[in-house]
Amino acid sequence: MSDGDTVRLRDLARGVVRRLPDAFSIPKAALSLLLLLRPESRNSIGAFLEKQAKKYGDRPALVFEHRQWTYAEFNAWANRFAAMLRKQGVEAGDAVGVLFENRPEVLACVAGVVKLGAIAGMLNPNQRGDVLAHSIALTKAKLIVVGEECRAALETTPYAPGAKQALKCIWDGEGAAPEGYLSLKSQLRGKSSANPPETAEIVLKSPAFYIFTSGTTGMPKASVMTHYRWMRGNAGLAQIALGLKDDDRFYCCLPLYHNNALTVSWGAAVGSGAALILARKFSASKFWDDIRRYDATAFCYIGELLRYLLNRPLSREDKNHRVRLIIGNGLRPEIWDAFVDRFGIDQVYEFYAASESNVAFVNGFGLSKTAGFCPMSYAVVKFDAETEQPIRDRKGFMQKVEKGGVGLLITEITESSPFDGYTDKRASEKKLFRSVFDKDDCWFNTGDLVRDQGLRHIQFIDRVGDTFRWKGENVATTEVEAALNRHPSVEQAVVYGVQVPGADGRAGMAALTWKGESLDGVGLARHLAQALPPYAVPLFLRLRAEQELTGTFKFRKVDLKKQGFDPGAIADPLYVLLDRSRGYEPLTAEISARIARGALRL
Repeated sequence: MSDGDTVRLRDLARGVVRRLPDAFSIPKAALSLLLLLRPESRNSIGAFLEKQAKKYGDRPALVFEHRQWTYAEFNAWANRFAAMLRKQGVEAGDAVGVLFENRPEVLACVAGVVKLGAIAGMLNPNQRGDVLAHSIALTKAKLIVVGEECRAALETTPYAPGAKQALKCIWDGEGAAPEGYLSLKSQLRGKSSANPPETAEIVLKSPAFYIFTSGTTGMPKASVMTHYRWMRGNAGLAQIALGLKDDDRFYCCLPLYHNNALTVSWGAAVGSGAALILARKFSASKFWDDIRRYDATAFCYIGELLRYLLNRPLSREDKNHRVRLIIGNGLRPEIWDAFVDRFGIDQVYEFYAASESNVAFVNGFGLSKTAGFCPMSYAVVKFDAETEQPIRDRKGFMQKVEKGGVGLLITEITESSPFDGYTDKRASEKKLFRSVFDKDDCWFNTGDLVRDQGLRHIQFIDRVGDTFRWKGENVATTEVEAALNRHPSVEQAVVYGVQVPGADGRAGMAALTWKGESLDGVGLARHLAQALPPYAVPLFLRLRAEQELTGTFKFRKVDLKKQGFDPGAIADPLYVLLDRSRGYEPLTAEISARIARGALRL
């Protein structure tokens, strides 16, 4: 272990000890709920909503723009959705496609679906054509509930009314429903607001949602989210880690087709009897105005969202709010302190999880620059970035990294930490490792490289496939992106590896959104040389007006990797680092051709 690792471990240990008194103030009811949850037991999201409606009936459950619903009103609304869907033939185990942008109807529809024991397929409204059709096909939806804002998207698929594989479509919008669609308002009219009897029969291991991967590396996959995982999340996050109270107001501007909104944000609010304040979408310029307007005390983030806020001009209003805690993932160490200090945030509850993962890490002690702690069984194992496979010993078993080391995060699949997988069984099997430390064990491959910080804490480093090998060394794209983002003229940086003819591994390349009028190639090269080891400094640059993002603020790297550094195929300005003293210079067709035929070695 290096001296730096020793210091980090010592600071982490001090932080944990300092926070231990808070750990002993956990509500007994919340701890009991978490410990007593069993996948086979009769319980569900719908049953929990009904319980909270009795307990917090007249308190605000959901706020959206100028509208508000109490817990009792929201539960009754969800019940009418359930009655309407039952009338349309939806039963336990059926899937219902839900295609909306962010608005309250999404949550009411989802709650109605899961109260019947059916499954809500959370379709991404940004998808079109083959991608959206692929997602709908994975859900095997019996019908689709679609908002008027998403009708055009649906009609690019063969599942819209009048198309070859048309499904029954229930439309929510102003005025009369278009031809072929059923009107949601007319279908809800007169339906019972009583709790449906089906809810009492649901067991926790039953599927509740299909949550889609972002599709950054191919077609999306539908991961299965059970009632058990949602309930475990709301007990662990809302009531134990965060300590939310029924007078908190939780702001969410993330898309409801993603678990950070549907499970973390909604689950945290419902779990504590707090109000969920739902926004249509994230706006960096209006974010803090919204926070003040709705008197929010907490919000959920994704790392890039916080970077956008930090890039906004300084304001005397930056600390004028009541937010006392934030929860999310992807907050990079290089901006952690800057964000907390500028906006006066008391607690950052960074967590690590994935839609298909069977465990989660939560920064329950409120420490700095960590994805947190996990009491479940996991391991950080040695990994070969070139083969993108874990390293096994002579007996065929994997090896754990030392404290402070970076490796692949894997999590053990057990009865209490089941792997629910994807709708595609073959895709599910590909995520499993068998005979890891014992010939009969089974572990989930997170596909993420993390640092073992000690004391059962981790720090996210990179996605497998994003880390690449150059000059015999592993290069973590997140660390290079962090170095680039510290340069005052870099607004956004996306780092990836590209193949170079005749060279082993992949050379570093960065797609940059540059603030200045022209690239300072010498100054940027000097900055990177001081911040990174020589092998990690990108050899190629690509300037772009803006970076392509998924709906959950992840960079799209697949096309960038495929396009490489060919000036004949890329319209964006390209630069190459041939001489460190000259800095980055324009990549011409002649230079590219010399690199391609091996006449110019990098």
